[in-house]
Amino acid sequence: MHEELENFERNHVRDLVEPPPNRRPIGTKWVFKNKRGEDGMVVRNKARLPRVSSKEGIDYEETFAPVARLEAIRILLAFAASKGFKPQQMDVKSAFPNGFIEEEVYVRQPPGLESARFPDRVEEFLLKSGFVMGSVDKTLFLLSRGGDTLIVDDIIFGGSSHALVSSFAEQMSREFEMSLMGELQFFLGLQIKQGLEGTFIHQAKYTRYIVKKFNMGDSKPMTTPMSTNTALDADEDGEAVDQKEFRGMIGSLLYLTATRPDIQFAVCLCARYQASPRTSHRQAVKRIFRYLKFTPELGLSYSSGSSLSLRGFSDADHAGCRIDCKSTSGTCQLLGTSLVSWSSRKQASVSLSTTEAEYIAAASCCSQLLWMKATLSDFGLRFGKIPLLVDSTSAISVAKNPVLHSTTKHIDVRFHFLRDHYEKGDIDLVHVASENQLADIFTKPLEFGAFVRLRGWRCVDNALIKGEIESQWIGLIALLV
Repeated sequence: MHEELENFERNHVRDLVEPPPNRRPIGTKWVFKNKRGEDGMVVRNKARLPRVSSKEGIDYEETFAPVARLEAIRILLAFAASKGFKPQQMDVKSAFPNGFIEEEVYVRQPPGLESARFPDRVEEFLLKSGFVMGSVDKTLFLLSRGGDTLIVDDIIFGGSSHALVSSFAEQMSREFEMSLMGELQFFLGLQIKQGLEGTFIHQAKYTRYIVKKFNMGDSKPMTTPMSTNTALDADEDGEAVDQKEFRGMIGSLLYLTATRPDIQFAVCLCARYQASPRTSHRQAVKRIFRYLKFTPELGLSYSSGSSLSLRGFSDADHAGCRIDCKSTSGTCQLLGTSLVSWSSRKQASVSLSTTEAEYIAAASCCSQLLWMKATLSDFGLRFGKIPLLVDSTSAISVAKNPVLHSTTKHIDVRFHFLRDHYEKGDIDLVHVASENQLADIFTKPLEFGAFVRLRGWRCVDNALIKGEIESQWIGLIALLV
């Protein structure tokens, strides 16, 4: 607590004043937390003083500071693995929001709180030191010097020159209250192992924790997260279950999808029933936990020396939702052989055909590819036509056909930007056989053989870093690379 108050005073976070009679100060509350390392040991005791009077409907869902996206972090890790350098990590003793407040804000002070205002911003220091801010990701900063590159994203940094990295670490420690934690190993709950053959990202510790938390430790393991016979609906006649527990299970699983794309579809499908969960829904969620018990060590592998080509896959399950007959879009994007982005999402409108559902899914994938293309341009990567692989020849024909005819005129105009970017040469629509459609795993439950075959291209065991790849995955890699 004393450290927090001293930081307020040192950084001039606010001024101690008498509030005007017509203003009501915002309340505050001390929050205490133990910061733990990858091994679970407490590395630091933290005290923070957040506001406690937020009200739903009044800026409730807004964020007033740039926050690193997990996709951006995965892109950085895949890029670093390909280039052969290991990202490092810094620890910041005290951080403050990076935003300009346009209104006067009055906050009650706890006993002992001293004056403050806005701190000097690290961003300003980086820009003055020659760094260039990313054009898309505003938490990304890059420095080029003598043919070497240094990349800083959030509190992660790394570069092609050891001297440049060491110089930056010393400079930041000298200018700010930061300490170098060494090689990146644990970040936002993600466990990261960096080896000679690449980088492995997983959440094994968290997986075991949530399996135990929801009393699934003694359950029978399952080989897939969802049965192909599963057909969830509202089940209004079913027995209602504890909504709080159900939402807690869904929230825990959603966080796990940061490194487990193999459970993305199953979790997102179950999440649709949080408003009124029934026994059938809870049984489906429990199966996901039983699958996690069987596969706690799975994660993402980014191989060193992998190419930095960009491509996307899109697929759709037409009218898959039993409640409103809406389709499910599945997309994934790869940087070389590294999976860095994916999604499984119910479409906003009802599709009248499989072609339309596939077309809408491809438009969503195209949008993500364009964002990634812009982001990767900050890394110095340039792309021509980006391959977007679709297993529907009719959807590809609609995108390539400039004539709006009766079968497509009803499609929302916002999805036709896919055709626009195809004509501009930003993307190249390519047909892929259905059995090689990597996005298929994000649209529906699959039988064990197909699920394991596709999972092997995304989620692998920690053994991959040791050079031990399961033989059943080698065939698919040889087939698609």
